[in-house]
Amino acid sequence: MEQIKEQLKTLQALVAAALQKIDAPALAAEIAGLQKQMAAPDFWADNLSAQKTAQHESKLRAQLEPWRNMQAELADIAELAASGDASLQAELAEQLAAVQKMYDAHRQDLLFDGRYDDHDAILRLSAGVGGTDAQDWAQMLERMYVRAAEKLGMKAEILEESSGEEAGIKSATISMSGAYAYGKLRSEHGVHRLVRLSPFNSDNLRQTSFALVEVLPQIDAPDEVQVDDKDLKIDVYRASGHGGQSVNTTDSAVRITHIPTNTVVAIQNERSQLQNKETAMKILRSKLAQLQAEQHAASLADLKATKSAEWGAQIRNYVLHPYTLVKDTRTGFETHDAQKVLDGDIAAFSESYLNQK
Repeated sequence: MEQIKEQLKTLQALVAAALQKIDAPALAAEIAGLQKQMAAPDFWADNLSAQKTAQHESKLRAQLEPWRNMQAELADIAELAASGDASLQAELAEQLAAVQKMYDAHRQDLLFDGRYDDHDAILRLSAGVGGTDAQDWAQMLERMYVRAAEKLGMKAEILEESSGEEAGIKSATISMSGAYAYGKLRSEHGVHRLVRLSPFNSDNLRQTSFALVEVLPQIDAPDEVQVDDKDLKIDVYRASGHGGQSVNTTDSAVRITHIPTNTVVAIQNERSQLQNKETAMKILRSKLAQLQAEQHAASLADLKATKSAEWGAQIRNYVLHPYTLVKDTRTGFETHDAQKVLDGDIAAFSESYLNQK
C-alpha cells in the first residue's frame, strides 16, 4: 500500500503542476463565459458567429477537462487509499495505472506553449521541381495529413486543390481544426523529400522528389492580426480548372498581395468571389502571423519582405527504395515503417520535435 501511496503522491503533483501551467482557473472562467453566451435565447440568430463560439468553447473544454478528470480520479483514489484496506490494493493499482495512461496521453499538451499553439492550422502543400513525380508526392502528403487529422483527433477540410496535368496535385490548402492543431502540426513546416522507384518512368528509375509544406496558425478573427487595406493589392480573375478549362463563368478567383512583405495568396475554388476573398484573407492573416513569429517582429509594420515560400534544406526524408526509412533531419528521430507514416501516423515526429524545442 505504501508504494501505491507514493505513486499517488507523484501523480497528484504532476497533475497539479499541469493545471497550474495551463492556468486552469482562467480557462474555466473563459469556458463559463462562453457557456453563458451560448445559453442566451438569441445565441443562434447569427449562425456563423454561434458556430465559431461553440467550436471555441469545445476546444477550451478539450484542453481543461482531461486534467480536471485526472484530478478528480486521483482524489477518489486518495480517499480509498486513506482507509488502509489492504484488500483494495489491486483495485487501486489498476485505477492508478489508468490515470497514469491518461497522463501520458496528454503530457505532450504541456509542451504547447507557443503563442499560436492552441489555434487551428492551415497547411499549404506545393509540389517542387520534378514534374509528375513531385506532383504525385504532394498528393501523397495531402493524403497523409488528411489521415493524420483523424488519428490526432482533428477535422481536415480541403479548402483548395490544383490538379497536376497527368497525376497528383500542384498545390493544396487544408484547414485542420482541433485541440492544439497548430502546436501538433508546426513540426511539419518545411521541405519533405521522397526517394523511390518512379511509377511514371518506363525504366522504373530511382527518383527524388520534393514538396513544400507550410504550416500556418489559422487566424479567424480579423482583430488578432490587423491588416491595413492600403497595404493590399486585390486582383480578381476567372478560375481555371484542369487543363486550363474555365470552371466558372464569372471572375470569382481572388489573388491578394500584401505589398510590404510581397506575400501572395490566391484562391480559385468554385465558389463566390466573396467566399474566395474571405478564405484568401484568412490565409493571408495566417501567413503574416507565421512571418511575424519567425522574424520576432513586434508588429506587422516591422516585417521584412520575404519569398512567398521558403525552399531550404529538407526537414524530413522519406526513403522507399532500396530500403524503407523516414528520418527527421532536425531531431534525428526515425522509423523504418514508412507506410505507417504515410498512412498518417506522424505523432512521434511531432513529440520528438516538441521535446527538442
